[in-house]
Amino acid sequence: MSQKDFEIAVIEGDGIGRDVTQATFTLLDQACDRVGGLKLRQNAIRAGAGYYLETGVDIEPGGEERAGENDAIFLGAIGLPKVRTTSGTEISPHLRLRERFQLYAGVRPVRAYANTPRRLSDPRSANIDLIVLRESTEGLFYSAAVHGRAEVIGDSEVRDIMRITRHTTEKLHDFAFRLARKRRSRGKPGHLTCVDKANVFESQAFFRKIFDERAEGFSDVERGYNYVDAQALDLIRRPWDFDVLVMENMFGDILSDLAGGLVGGMGMAACAEIGDDHALFQPAHGSAPDIMGQDKANPLAAILSGALMLDYLAETHNSRAAQSAALLVDTAVERGFEQNRLRPMEFGGDMGTAAMTAELGLLIDEIASGTETGAQ
Repeated sequence: MSQKDFEIAVIEGDGIGRDVTQATFTLLDQACDRVGGLKLRQNAIRAGAGYYLETGVDIEPGGEERAGENDAIFLGAIGLPKVRTTSGTEISPHLRLRERFQLYAGVRPVRAYANTPRRLSDPRSANIDLIVLRESTEGLFYSAAVHGRAEVIGDSEVRDIMRITRHTTEKLHDFAFRLARKRRSRGKPGHLTCVDKANVFESQAFFRKIFDERAEGFSDVERGYNYVDAQALDLIRRPWDFDVLVMENMFGDILSDLAGGLVGGMGMAACAEIGDDHALFQPAHGSAPDIMGQDKANPLAAILSGALMLDYLAETHNSRAAQSAALLVDTAVERGFEQNRLRPMEFGGDMGTAAMTAELGLLIDEIASGTETGAQ
């Protein structure tokens, strides 16, 4: 088998970004070696709040351009609590990367694993397995991506813009319907819910109108609707009834964190941000500088984001090897929890970053060779 080399722009960023990024590529490289036929080549780019403190800029010169020259971008974490721009907002070069490369489809998987904390007492909470699909370039975040879009009226008023365009929203909804189809092909319900506030805002009514228009090309996909406030309620009452939820940027930012809290916490919150020609992958948690370098971080959100990256490379480059490596990582995480071999400190367990990484490495080897040891 000929080997395919993928070029990955790697931004470790701030806080635990370095810890979880190194853990992720240790395991991705191991999975790639086990599968054979592919290699990930890391191309480091310096960026983040720490870099801003050193240099006065939030990403190294030419960093944005270099990021776009790679097959994918991986980001560990960005931001430090006390580092702010003159406007008071956080250092956020990743928002510009979303804007620059039009990474409109923010995929946030939410899945309950065995032997992880349950926030809901209903036994059906063990069946939570859904995706929050967040539009990532427009909505209420439109003003945040580029300085100067907000309307600032002296020191008395600020107006941020809720932007919904037909061009981006059509692509988002098409992505959502295709994702629902893909989920169904993998044994999931494949049901798609449009989450909006169409009863109040014209921009949201426009969002739903385009959803209905694009649905005509996907008559095989079951669809439904929910206002965002009702959806927040239903994520507490009956999250197991949902599969793919598509929504505006700010709504997705909030509901994906809410949903993540139902299945353990942000240490499990993987994220893919996908556009037509580029994609960025990152754990959705923060930089947690209070535990940086202390071997306490749960690396699973980053590792699962890495698996999403392999899955993306598999689809965009028709790489069976990348698909097999992604499945190997995902299966290792699933089996690790089932066998109680993954016990992150975040959940009150006894395993830090290094121990979690080492155990997942053992699982990858066992699954690849067919010699799983079973529960411990």
